Amino acid sequence: MLKHSGTAGGKRKAFSRLNMVMFLINFKRTSLLEPNPKGKFVMVIPPPNVTGSLHLGHALTNAIEDAITRFHRMKGFTTLWVPGCDHAGIATQVVVEKKLWREEKLTRHDLGREKFIEKIWDWRREKGVRIYDQLKSLGSSYDWTRVAFTMDPKLCKAVTEAFVRMHEEGSIYRSARLVNWSCALRSAISDIEVDKIDIPGRTFFSIPGYDEKVEFGVLIKFAYKVENSDEEVIVATTRIETMLGDTAVAVHPQDERYKHLHGKFVQHPFCERRIPIVVDDFVDMNFGTGAVKITPAHDPNDYEVGKRCNLPFITIFNDDGYIIGDYGEFKGMKRFDCRKRILEKLKELGLYRETVNNPMVVPFCSRSKDVVEPMIKPQWYVKCDQLAADATEAVRKGDLKIIPEHHKKIWYHWMEGIRDWCVSRQLWWGHRIPAYHVSFNDESVKSGTPNDENYWIVARSEEEALKKAAGKFDVDPSKIVLHQDEDVLDTWFSSGLYPFSVFGWPDNTADLQAFYPTTLLETGHDILFFWVARMVFFGQKLLGKLPFKEVYLHPMVRDAHGRKMSKSLGNVIDPMDVIKGISLEDLHKLLYDSNLDPREIEKAKAGQKQDFPNGIPECGSDALRFALCAYITQARDINLDINRVQGYRFFCNKLWNATKFALMYFSGDEKYSADLPLSGNENNMDLWVLSRLATAIDTCNTGFAQYDFAAVTSACYSFWLYDLCDVYLECVKPIFQNGSEEQKAAARRTLFICLDFGLRILSPFMPFITEELFQRLPRVDTTPSICVAAYPENVSWHNEKVEKEVEFMQKAARIIRSARSDYNLPNKVKTEAYIVCTDEQPNAILKKYSGDLTTIAFCSKIEFVTEPPAGCAILTVSAQCEVHLLLKGLIESDKEITKLQKRKEQLDQTVKRLKQAMQAADYATKVPAEVQTINSEKLQQSEGEVQRIIAAIETLQLM
Repeated sequence: MLKHSGTAGGKRKAFSRLNMVMFLINFKRTSLLEPNPKGKFVMVIPPPNVTGSLHLGHALTNAIEDAITRFHRMKGFTTLWVPGCDHAGIATQVVVEKKLWREEKLTRHDLGREKFIEKIWDWRREKGVRIYDQLKSLGSSYDWTRVAFTMDPKLCKAVTEAFVRMHEEGSIYRSARLVNWSCALRSAISDIEVDKIDIPGRTFFSIPGYDEKVEFGVLIKFAYKVENSDEEVIVATTRIETMLGDTAVAVHPQDERYKHLHGKFVQHPFCERRIPIVVDDFVDMNFGTGAVKITPAHDPNDYEVGKRCNLPFITIFNDDGYIIGDYGEFKGMKRFDCRKRILEKLKELGLYRETVNNPMVVPFCSRSKDVVEPMIKPQWYVKCDQLAADATEAVRKGDLKIIPEHHKKIWYHWMEGIRDWCVSRQLWWGHRIPAYHVSFNDESVKSGTPNDENYWIVARSEEEALKKAAGKFDVDPSKIVLHQDEDVLDTWFSSGLYPFSVFGWPDNTADLQAFYPTTLLETGHDILFFWVARMVFFGQKLLGKLPFKEVYLHPMVRDAHGRKMSKSLGNVIDPMDVIKGISLEDLHKLLYDSNLDPREIEKAKAGQKQDFPNGIPECGSDALRFALCAYITQARDINLDINRVQGYRFFCNKLWNATKFALMYFSGDEKYSADLPLSGNENNMDLWVLSRLATAIDTCNTGFAQYDFAAVTSACYSFWLYDLCDVYLECVKPIFQNGSEEQKAAARRTLFICLDFGLRILSPFMPFITEELFQRLPRVDTTPSICVAAYPENVSWHNEKVEKEVEFMQKAARIIRSARSDYNLPNKVKTEAYIVCTDEQPNAILKKYSGDLTTIAFCSKIEFVTEPPAGCAILTVSAQCEVHLLLKGLIESDKEITKLQKRKEQLDQTVKRLKQAMQAADYATKVPAEVQTINSEKLQQSEGEVQRIIAAIETLQLM
């Protein structure tokens, strides 16, 4: 007898889990490198950041990837799925810095680089394993013997080698350019770490390091006085503090208003700087005054103008965002304090003109929540033009397939507008750039500045750098002083090498020969360029091969309201809290333990209370995985409702109880095989359920091939719930009660096939419950785990004729059951049904399946007549077929009429209210589209129920 050892997908008996995991490890280790006629399926994890815990986006990734991996393993492929974590340079450093300050009131500079790095490694050893535990709880069937961390020595070697090789052949170089600078982090950051926030106009934001909120979304106009003239030129800016770095005013060459000022100068009000009036086609004559202030060192557009017009590039901020340079009282002020003070001074000098609302985009650092400043910094860059051209060609030729196909447009867009990739980060945690600045301890040898690229040597080690420097400068090694670059590489650099660094590249290992290139890359569409493209760049550049053949991009997970997951909204969900359940109170506690700004905590608590008033119910791993995959369509977003996940938990319970019930029909020591041919004694319902199973199997195989997970999960769900549980298990009861031994044997064989193959097609999504139940089946084969059982395919049980017949019978059953519900008949009260058909075909079908119809329609008997008795409700099955359901003596007409009339009144009010709302003049424009859809569906359902109630009342009145 089966005994449920916990909620479905939750706790299972330890031996079945151990059996599955240990078998996988042994199977992989002994057979991965052996030839396999079916081929190989190889995939690497998109390595999650080592910082803290997973979120539902990671859960979605793992649910999809594990389902794909398990499917290929069951199909007989040699299957390898490599796990690991990313060191997450900025994110990890921020977490540890905050922890250090919170616990010891120390900064990383107080400790120094080496001791701070030791602190991060301590934190990594203490917390880093948590993600692996979570992945195991999700049931992810990785080869855990190959787990790879991007700071492991093997991967560090690959990073150094890649950088050196690409520098030696000219693909990596050093240059001073404009970068995204985070003053809070004191580092350049990548585009993906910049959150671009649209604001409609004047808006105040809390900025780290400032007590008062800072104003954005306004355009300030002020005047520059033309030198030796009474004229002035009015310019406008959203960042008034940057006027300290203005080195020109630009006008359009065809603008008649300013032609007489070409080549003249304006005077800077706060320093002795003459600012030229230059001409440039980029100026929009119709915007504002047609004159634009140019700050080349702090604005991307101005940077290009500065290069074209050969202007000075004056940096006015230091790395922390304080004003530097000879600017009197402004020197040493924080940039946004300076913003307010400059405005005051312009007013005092009579140069201020006006402030107007200005919709704009404000760039925030996603890690520090500071406003990003464009700053000129000497950095290391990867040349991307040829890399992008090769990546574009790979997709155009079909060598690299991107799924869904609409993402190809994004791919081409990124590649066509690509700029060289800044890979420097001013951090301490990460892969230190293998570059050394050369100076000399002999004054007779000329030394260069750190900004002179000629005095930088890139090498695999300091010894190699010394040798290269000695040869390059023809100087004795004893006179050379090397200083390694303090910066580290962008995390995406090491992530881009991941598909081959995990297999031991640059060494030509057996793993690299066997498993590169991989088969598939699966990840979220938001990092198509930032990670996927860079893996393609490096794979083609360094190994001459694409790193994978296909890229499948899944949607992003949002909350049930369609909002982006955000800590400040309180809607970020830890998958472990869905698996195990969590109270609202404990959800609140998590906010206090996070890095969330204290000012945001109350807002987040309110969000949690709105979305999870009773907390999150325990759903289990299987239900969460299944729900996430069931959501996947061609849409770009998934609006995840926890109630739907809970619904799949109930499905797990149904699965458990149905299998438990079905196994009661198996007794003794007899074992079964689903691979043997049918006996020939199967009845029509046996043939029907096998045909339905065959359809589900075909749908699953096709769905996996097309990455249509919604179709696969729907097929599994429908077969188990609507075909097996709701119909077949009910129809088989009379067989086991009163059937012949041959009929019982055929039913047992059919039931075994349904359980065995039904569990197998469900196993990639629900590994825990299917493993547990699979181990209990009376099987002939000795397959140790469902995860290596053969995935069903090419079965020959399709029977279109039987399916159409049963579909018609089920239609009659649904109509009878619906009528029973309308008349409030409990299931234990059986009814008599009299069938009147004027056409022989439907009559013959219902006669053929009369016993099954009797069972699933809760009837005491079914008769086929020409004159039914009085006291029946008349139900239409088709134009040629009616069911007369005998109600006389089963119900009290007057009481039922009263109940139905009361229900009709309630529905009439609902219909009236909905119609009034929908007829409002502004309904189509003001009511959200999803609400309009809900209202339309509700109106249709309510009107349909009213019509059924009217018909039921009319029938009752005749009794």
